[in-house]
Amino acid sequence: MKGVIDYLCNAFTPDREAVWDAAIAAQGVPIKVRRDPTDSFCEPEVLVARMDELGVATCLMATSDMHHHGTTFEYDPVACRFAETAALAEKYPGRFAALWAVNPQLGMAGVRRAREVLENDWVAGLWIHTHSFDRRFDHADYYPYYALAAEYGVPVAMQAGTSGGLMPSECGLPIGIDRPAIYFREVNFLLSHTGWPWVVETVAMALKFSNVYLGTCAYPPKHWDPAVHAFLRGPGKRKVIFGTNFPTVGHRGSLAQVAELDLTDEVRANLLYDNALRIFTRLAK
Repeated sequence: MKGVIDYLCNAFTPDREAVWDAAIAAQGVPIKVRRDPTDSFCEPEVLVARMDELGVATCLMATSDMHHHGTTFEYDPVACRFAETAALAEKYPGRFAALWAVNPQLGMAGVRRAREVLENDWVAGLWIHTHSFDRRFDHADYYPYYALAAEYGVPVAMQAGTSGGLMPSECGLPIGIDRPAIYFREVNFLLSHTGWPWVVETVAMALKFSNVYLGTCAYPPKHWDPAVHAFLRGPGKRKVIFGTNFPTVGHRGSLAQVAELDLTDEVRANLLYDNALRIFTRLAK
């Protein structure tokens, strides 16, 4: 049996717990992170043992350089540094890969850095923390990264829907993927966070385009919109991809909820790993 693929996991080591706590307190937002010691922050060897127990094959780690000042209103502090993910990929082959978090504010310097990073085969795709930059998915600043994804044959995942932090949300409208999906037909786009509260719009984009997918991270099954469940069991059985966005969702809790869903074996396998393997082609099959 193939193992579960988690397409988006933030840095999980214990030092990041204080970073999350500081950000939540500073912004005053109702975000929760996992506190159960069996499903929360831990050292790498503990997470790998947890993955083995739960049948998780690979976690894709959000990875970025540290930009600006690493304040409580920025995303970079909760992501892995390049060296952190590189060390994980080397020590635990096949268990960890990277999603490189692009920064469209850096102009061509950011594109060159992304190209450099993509030369590593353990970098499985690109990641856009949309709300950090208040740019829609069809903003011109992203197009060089989409072209780079086409060149390297990797997907682009992006946070769709609202922001959990105090950032503008309109940039996360799922309809923003409409033009990129047309112009970059060879690039697979993964609209993450179910696109909530615009879930039906996310489903519409994934239904319309063969190269657009819906990702579930940040929402365990009990919080999925009914439209996600209907899409997963119907026309979207090959278009919905499981993720956690750890530590806002834990592997143990979310996979227990997936186990309770009334799904066929085919749909369950598609959700947990087969759909991910179809677009993250750099992962070992």
